[in-house]
Amino acid sequence: MVKDINVAEALSLSDVLVVDVRSEGEYSEATIPGAVNVPLLDNVERALVGTVYKEKGPAEARKLGLELVSPRLPRWVETVERLARGRRLVLFCWRGGLRSQFAAAILDVMGFAVYRILGGYKAYRRFVNSYLGVEELPVKAVVIHGLTGVGKTTLLRRLAEQGLPVLDLEGLARHRGSVYGKIGLPPSPSQKMFEGLIVRALMAAEEKGVFVVECESRRLGNLLVPAVVLRAMEKGYRVLLYDSLENRVRRIRQEYTSGPQQNIPALQEATSALAKYLGARRVAELNQLLAGGEFDQVFSYLLTKYYDPLYGYPGEPSPDYDLCVNTADMDEAVNRVREWITGLPEYGRVEGGEPDGYRKHTTGSPPGPGVVPGAG
Repeated sequence: MVKDINVAEALSLSDVLVVDVRSEGEYSEATIPGAVNVPLLDNVERALVGTVYKEKGPAEARKLGLELVSPRLPRWVETVERLARGRRLVLFCWRGGLRSQFAAAILDVMGFAVYRILGGYKAYRRFVNSYLGVEELPVKAVVIHGLTGVGKTTLLRRLAEQGLPVLDLEGLARHRGSVYGKIGLPPSPSQKMFEGLIVRALMAAEEKGVFVVECESRRLGNLLVPAVVLRAMEKGYRVLLYDSLENRVRRIRQEYTSGPQQNIPALQEATSALAKYLGARRVAELNQLLAGGEFDQVFSYLLTKYYDPLYGYPGEPSPDYDLCVNTADMDEAVNRVREWITGLPEYGRVEGGEPDGYRKHTTGSPPGPGVVPGAG
C-alpha cells in the first residue's frame, strides 16, 4: 500500500531511501538532500512528453509516457531495489503528479513499502522557504571568528566528527569565501540546493539547541547565505580563534598547494583578481613567486597586507568575544571549544520532549489526499 505523506513527515523518517523520479536535469539543478535520482523519463523524453501535452492534451501525453517507460521498467525496478537494500522508499517528482503516482504504484505491486511526498519537490521548496522565512531560528548560533588561516574550517569539521551540530556554510557552498575559494573544489550547488542543505543542517541541530557556524558574509561565491542565518550570527555567541602568522601560513600552504602542479596556475589566476586592490605590479611579482614555488612568501604577504586588514580580527585574546582559543595545538583547541559549547545553557535544551523548532515544522495534520493533475 502506498502512503501519501507531507514534507515534514518525510524528513522525519529514518532508515528510508528517498528517490527523486524526475529527470536527471531537474535533479542536477536541486533535489531533497540525500535523495538519489532514478528517473522515469530522461531530459529528452520529458521534453517530448511536455510537447505532446501542450499540442495534443494530457491523454496523449500519458500514452506516450507509458510507451517510453514500459520497456525499461524491469531494469528501473532492479535499480531501485539495489539502492534500497531493504529500506522503505520515499518517492517524489516535481509536484506530486503522475510520475510519482506511477512509480509508487509499480513499486507497491512489486512488494516495496512506499511513501509518496504530497506536492513533490515543489512542496519541499515551500517548506524550505517557510523554514528560512522566519524572523529567528529555533536554535542559538555559536559563531567562530578569526583571521584567515587560524583553522576555523578544521575546527568545525572536528567538532562535527565529535557529534556537535555544525553548519559548515563553506563546505555546503563548496567555496572557501576567499579569492582562492574554489581552488581544488567541485562546482558549487545551485542556490536552491544550498538552501536545502542549510535547512537539513539546522533541523539536525534543533535537538541540541545550538549550532556552530563560521562567521560569513552574505555572499559565498555566487551563493547567498539566507538572511535568517545572518541574523542568528549577529545575535550568537562569539568565539575567537587566533594563532601565529607562521602557523597560519603553513595551514594555507597545506590546503591550497596539494593539487596537480601544486595548483600554481589556479593560484596565479586567482591572485590576478586582486590587481585592483594590490596593483598590477605587485600581483605580477606575487605570481612570479608562485611560479617559483615561494608559497610562504606569497601567503604571508597576502595575509598581512590584504586579508588581516580586511577582516580586522585581533590576533590575540580580546574581551569582545565570549571565548578566545589559541589553535597552535588544534587537539587542545577542539577540546576546549567543545567543552565550552556543551556547557552553554541552550545546549541540549529540550522542552516537552522535543525542541520548539522541531515541533513547529513536524506537527500538524498532513494535507489532504488530493493529487495535482499533470505530468508531476
